[in-house]
Amino acid sequence: MADYVLSCCATADLTPEWMERRNLSYVNFHMELDGKQYPDDMGKTITPEILFSSMAAGAMTRTSQVTIGEYEEYFRGFLEKGKDVLHLTLSSGISGTYNSAMIAQRELAQEFPDRKLYIVDSLGASSGIGLLLDKLADLRDEGQEIDQVYAWVEANKKRVRHSFFSTDLTYYIRGGRISKASGTIGNLLGICPLLEIDAAGKLVVKEKVRGKKKAMKRSLELLLETIDQGADYTDQCFISHSDFLKEAGELAGMIQESLPKMKGKVEIFSIGATIGSHTGPGTIAIFYWGKERSDG
Repeated sequence: MADYVLSCCATADLTPEWMERRNLSYVNFHMELDGKQYPDDMGKTITPEILFSSMAAGAMTRTSQVTIGEYEEYFRGFLEKGKDVLHLTLSSGISGTYNSAMIAQRELAQEFPDRKLYIVDSLGASSGIGLLLDKLADLRDEGQEIDQVYAWVEANKKRVRHSFFSTDLTYYIRGGRISKASGTIGNLLGICPLLEIDAAGKLVVKEKVRGKKKAMKRSLELLLETIDQGADYTDQCFISHSDFLKEAGELAGMIQESLPKMKGKVEIFSIGATIGSHTGPGTIAIFYWGKERSDG
């Protein structure tokens, strides 16, 4: 097996156990819950249950990205041991963390001129980054060197499709992503916006439907329209959710029935503190390999 480090931000929304099993590393974002600081460490410190129940009870949250200094310290720990590193960041379309990681890379290049440190803008979020990273782990375990894996991820990262919907617009109003008037009316009418991440890594609204059942059905239809090989899909599919496990399980069953040749079952993860602070409870996201994303 090739000897280098595959890494990501904790916003990949997998689990610490998954990361350990696949020999993957991650660096923590930060979140604030009612004024108290916590690391976003894939649920080890603040579990999704505590986060979303607190938010539902009115708790206020804030998030902050990894600082340049934190990136330098994190990467230096590997470089000092003679390890090369390939790191995936949260999309530059929704966070400035990619720029911070690139500045850290430039600083460390002077200190470790013989080491390789690749920073990849995932152009994705949540378990979409996780799906991409898991594929890179497969390539590493097949014996591909870091340069090969870096070339592959840059050529293929836009093929990871991100499709999600939210049943509660309260937190989108708080974050300024939609107006208070539109969000209030949307909540009253049971509007569920269907969103995706485009080729530039930005959130865009695809459609609006009424009710979670219609949102789930339409999400499956959009998946089948854009997935690799259609109903003959043979790769993985991940779902992440924010306090919506029952509905996530129902949608996973619908996907598995529609994709009988899929690799294993749909893997279901909880949305983590950083992404969850902006979505709030009631969100489901689907991630799969499909047609390359376009802008807008």
